[in-house]
Amino acid sequence: MASGLATRERSGAGPSAAGPGRRYSLERRQRRTAYLFLLPALGFFGLLFFYPLGQELITSLYTGPRADRFSGLQNYAGSFLDPAVRNSFWLTLIYAAGVLVLTIGLGLLLALILNQPLRGRTVLRAVLLVPYLTSIVITGLLWRNILDPQVGILNRLFEAVGLPAQNWLLTDPLATLIGISVWQHTGYTSVLFLAGLQGIPEVYYEAARIDGASVLQRFRYVTIPFLAPATLFVSVIGVIWSLQQFALPFLVTDGGPGNATDLYIFHVYNVAFEFRDFGYASALSYLLLVVIMIFTLIQFRAGRRSEFA
Repeated sequence: MASGLATRERSGAGPSAAGPGRRYSLERRQRRTAYLFLLPALGFFGLLFFYPLGQELITSLYTGPRADRFSGLQNYAGSFLDPAVRNSFWLTLIYAAGVLVLTIGLGLLLALILNQPLRGRTVLRAVLLVPYLTSIVITGLLWRNILDPQVGILNRLFEAVGLPAQNWLLTDPLATLIGISVWQHTGYTSVLFLAGLQGIPEVYYEAARIDGASVLQRFRYVTIPFLAPATLFVSVIGVIWSLQQFALPFLVTDGGPGNATDLYIFHVYNVAFEFRDFGYASALSYLLLVVIMIFTLIQFRAGRRSEFA
């Protein structure tokens, strides 16, 4: 019997020799099974995301109505000298900064209010999410009718209280778009901040009170640091969303009056489908991708520093 066991051990059939091999074989089968289940998702992203992305990169190197004349980096170089591109990019930066600052400020204020033991605060939270859950197309058409200088309900309310009617879409159209975006996204931002507030342990506030910290000091040294992850998430998502805004200038102002609301993506749309220069439009799209990546990296770096400050 002992000799048989020794023979099996020498032949590699013993438990100590076979165990690692079996485990490796099992892990390899599990890995193959995981890749098999991932194939549909990889195929979906490859076909509908990576392939168009690569095709657009190739198109950006061509010019002409059919993008059939190779121009190399001419489209990219020309974009830096194009005053229309600089104007649209500058307007987009103003729009993004206005939306981000107001959305974070008002969202945090609403979150602080809703974090108090108010009656009906659950209903208020649900109501705040309604604008965010509303389709951007419906939002644009709704506000276009509300702000209409002739039949808009907002001017009717102004006239009812003795105030002069305003032509909202002509006097300051970019501020109007900022206001619409803030109305739509503040509720969502407040819910995110509220979740962050409710995750702060009460013991830190108690310790601050014992040390004699005022309300402002507790907000500065307890609330703000603990809300850093939520603030980072809101700012990153807000910047990406704002830099890609297209629906509001398209539906509400049509980029006007003049070029006052000719935001970057709306300008890219006009270059592609009005001027039929798909190569130049593709180059502008890739430049925006680079800008978004730079802003995102800066925000992540700043957010990481604030967490460890």
